[in-house]
Amino acid sequence: MDIQLKYNEPWILQRADPFICRDDNGKYYFTASVPTYDKIVLRCASTLAGIANAEEVTIWHKHLSGPMSEHIWAPELHRLDGKWYVYFAGGEKEDIWNIRPYVLECTDEDPLNGTWKELGVMQCADDDEFSFRAFSLDATVFEDCGKRYYVWAEKVGVGKQISNLYIAEMDTPNKLKTVQVLLTTPDYDWERVGFWVNEGPAIIKKDGKIFLTYSASETGAPYCIGMLTADSGADLLDPLSWKKERYPVLASDPSLEVYGPGHNSFTVDADGNDILVYHARKESVIEGNPLYNPNRHTMLMKIQWKDGRPIFNYKNN
Repeated sequence: MDIQLKYNEPWILQRADPFICRDDNGKYYFTASVPTYDKIVLRCASTLAGIANAEEVTIWHKHLSGPMSEHIWAPELHRLDGKWYVYFAGGEKEDIWNIRPYVLECTDEDPLNGTWKELGVMQCADDDEFSFRAFSLDATVFEDCGKRYYVWAEKVGVGKQISNLYIAEMDTPNKLKTVQVLLTTPDYDWERVGFWVNEGPAIIKKDGKIFLTYSASETGAPYCIGMLTADSGADLLDPLSWKKERYPVLASDPSLEVYGPGHNSFTVDADGNDILVYHARKESVIEGNPLYNPNRHTMLMKIQWKDGRPIFNYKNN
């Protein structure tokens, strides 16, 4: 039993956009954005609780100029086809907002000590004239019924600019097979505070259902988590296969001093309980630019299930 786990309070300090991968041998791997936005780090432990104090290893560092030289954000570690892949976003020192999604590959068994190869920017399908042409980030990967999918956030140049989520089927770990499909756009007021944002997708599956969580609004206290639901085996490239929740499934709770929960991933503890891994702040008012304030901390929440749906409730832990 992971008796050392702490719920809904800082578990790993100053680690935003947390992602945990558990391999076939039960090892846990952790990565996240670091406040300096200049490198990709990994931790490994045999238990989920052990991640908190595990050694942190830098597996890749940003370039000095050009692509991948600024704003290294939101890495995710995935094991695909017997190899390790890191999906992350990065900008350019010469144009820091020229954010695009990139891919690293490691063919060694141990991703912390193995050799990582840059595969460059994620490639869209040959007939796709839209994807990755503008500010693009926060990619995740999942599989359903023998098909592999890529979901990411990309801005469209309207007014203040809108960050939407898109989905496509994958051809290889670094190339899409199909043209992107718009999955969700900021429809509601709680997705439009400060900025119109849908970003940070994450997938959890249970009993034939696929649940896709995402983050909305600016990254301070208004930041929150929404959710889409689809049936396994459905046409996941059809937006009508997904049902969007009218209200956020997790938001700030001032009584617990948890502000701006978002950009989550999912894992399981030693007892098989589903765990939400998310970042949040302890202060409601942020000093300086929220993007460069380091105090987004990794937190954990034990997920409850009711009527086949995940319930995210601070008080159930």
